[in-house]
Amino acid sequence: MLLFLPGRGDFYEKWLDAIGHWHARGWSVTAIDWRGQAFSGRMTEDGVTGHIGDYREWIDDLGAFWRDWLGSGPEPHVIVAHSMGGQILLGAMEQGLVKPDAAVFSAPMFGLKPEWLPRWILHLGAKIMVARRGATSPAWKGSERPDKVPGDRFKLLTHDRERYADEAWWRETRPELALGPPSWGWIERSYAAMAETRACGALDEVRTPVLILATRADRLVSWRVTRRVAKRLPNARLVAFGREARHEILREVDPVRNAALAEIDKFLDAESPARK
Repeated sequence: MLLFLPGRGDFYEKWLDAIGHWHARGWSVTAIDWRGQAFSGRMTEDGVTGHIGDYREWIDDLGAFWRDWLGSGPEPHVIVAHSMGGQILLGAMEQGLVKPDAAVFSAPMFGLKPEWLPRWILHLGAKIMVARRGATSPAWKGSERPDKVPGDRFKLLTHDRERYADEAWWRETRPELALGPPSWGWIERSYAAMAETRACGALDEVRTPVLILATRADRLVSWRVTRRVAKRLPNARLVAFGREARHEILREVDPVRNAALAEIDKFLDAESPARK
């Protein structure tokens, strides 16, 4: 059984391409919508801004879901997590709330861009904005990063225009799936959660076999922090892409996507093969 964890602002429908691939290889696939995203309600009055009071809410949600999900089918039980889903999964694994037979992280959000200022300054800035504007106020309008205009979103995520258009199609077909920019509270809590997982000694005690797929050209999450986390995980392998891959590696053009899926297939076949 395979559990897929999407990223910030995500919904599982946009990942059906990869989910279908795993299903064809024999996996029973489950995907979840995080609290406050997709069909799991909203945490702000405007219904648009993405917010969370604390990452512990998501970590506890994952732990509770995991306990129920384990009883729904046979071993092995593996997890594939993208971006913010990876940060939540790492926190849950550190705390022993989930213990998969193997875990795959795709472009995990272990650190955020931009990196032109020290993280502590960016975190302090987010705290100040929460105090001035409120935790649930939107941090910006219409884009994945405050220093990027909305039209540049495609260049942050993938080189594949067809797969990018597929996400837009889902948003138009099911408008309730769409989520706008994050809140200042989400940004502040993200910095806090990432700092906590990196500082915690439990990171070095995570013995689960781990595969990390990342791209040095990622303009949303930090390649440098991802590399440092990979070195601290005792049983992790890091596969690095270059300029050929943007943030959504599993929704990239076919040569990149197929290479990434092949790495995942090889890893899972070696560590926890699906039951045919």
